[in-house]
Amino acid sequence: MRSKKLSSILGLVITFVSFVANAQNDVSLWLTKADKSVLFTKQKRILKFAGIKNNNPTIVVDEKEPFQSIDGFGYALTGGSAQHLIKMSPKARAALLKELFATDGNNIGVSYIRLTIGASDLNEKVFSYNDLAEGETDLEQTKFELGPDRIDVIPVMKEILSINPNIKIMGSPWSPPLWMKTSYDARGGMLKPEFYEAYAKYFVRYIQDMGKEGIHIDAVTIQNEPLHPGNNPSLLMVAPDQAIFIKNNLGPAFQKAGLKTKIIIYDHNADRPDYPITILNDPDARKYIDGSAFHLYGGEIEALTDVHNAYPDKNIYFTEQMVIEDPNENRINILSPIKRLIIGATRNWSRNVLEWNLAADPENKPFTDRGGCPMCQGAVTIDEDKVTRNLAYYSIAHASKFVRPGSLRIASSEPKELSNVAFKTPDGKKVLIVANSGKNAQTFNISFNGKLLSDTIDNGDVATYIW
Repeated sequence: MRSKKLSSILGLVITFVSFVANAQNDVSLWLTKADKSVLFTKQKRILKFAGIKNNNPTIVVDEKEPFQSIDGFGYALTGGSAQHLIKMSPKARAALLKELFATDGNNIGVSYIRLTIGASDLNEKVFSYNDLAEGETDLEQTKFELGPDRIDVIPVMKEILSINPNIKIMGSPWSPPLWMKTSYDARGGMLKPEFYEAYAKYFVRYIQDMGKEGIHIDAVTIQNEPLHPGNNPSLLMVAPDQAIFIKNNLGPAFQKAGLKTKIIIYDHNADRPDYPITILNDPDARKYIDGSAFHLYGGEIEALTDVHNAYPDKNIYFTEQMVIEDPNENRINILSPIKRLIIGATRNWSRNVLEWNLAADPENKPFTDRGGCPMCQGAVTIDEDKVTRNLAYYSIAHASKFVRPGSLRIASSEPKELSNVAFKTPDGKKVLIVANSGKNAQTFNISFNGKLLSDTIDNGDVATYIW
């Protein structure tokens, strides 16, 4: 009897071990098809690694070769985005924010938000937190007030934090208060050297006052697109001036105030890697700097690796790219943002990918006059309580839901026309994002730990594999 009981127990143990081993070999698949027949949907078929052999192209995933840690994926929560969200009914807004920021079910788990410090070009009107009449000054920031953000950005951000308290938040200014500039104009101009110290205090007050609202600013960039003074608002800030501001004013001000907020430089296109490298060449500025941020309206994404190679101890971030589509088209160009941004930026050392921007209305409003962006489509289009999901929504979702903060990018080979990037998550799962950039459907293998999985995706399709 005892022998039979032991045999029964042993059989159960073997069955359980076999079940666990098979479960670990199961691979789930989320797919977006270029013909719009499937939009970021979990597929019912279960894929498995096995000892198969064939001559198909193979993506070899190697977790023994780690690269950078990942902070997250997401969007800019512009004032315009928050304006549309706050006008929704509470029930509709809660449902949309859960879909965007939670990770369970079909929710997409956005994990990184970029806020604008003051107005951006996607606000109804230009403002700063210390607007004064021309000729007036406030060197100690005694009149600093988050005012306009208290109407929409702050309450929306608090709702987001109730869903994901650990979301990473970056702040970026489009312009200082007009009284600090060489021209009393929201567009262009430069920061007057006599107001460097006051502007450093402006940053400190922003971080401290947002902190009092329960909103922790993890990082700031010094200036959005410092080489594009034609936007409204905007500021021209050349590299030598940014270095001086950081080393003499902003860095010491953060240190004095006990702020741990990261200082990130540049925040502009990949065509000028010399800009961040010039600043990092200054050791007095470099000691305060966490890393460099990039957009991709110009240049090549590989420039991020050039900056990483020059200063491998400094981080790389990808902070903005407008991603738009014609909703009347019968295909979705999911391939482009996945290949260029999600895959391209992370394979070139970026710790995050942020797209521009979270929400707009059917006319892409609001935007400022004299330099705003009438073509900037949101990841979601909000028309009262009606929500339409756009290209930026699906492209971020393929990474944000599964590649959680603290994940590591790991090595993966790149067969021709099968762009991809791989990650290992904090709980040990592997995530592989694959884009078929060829003209035909491709059958290919994923190789991991000596075993193969075979699958086929059509041209223009994007697949995320998780095991």
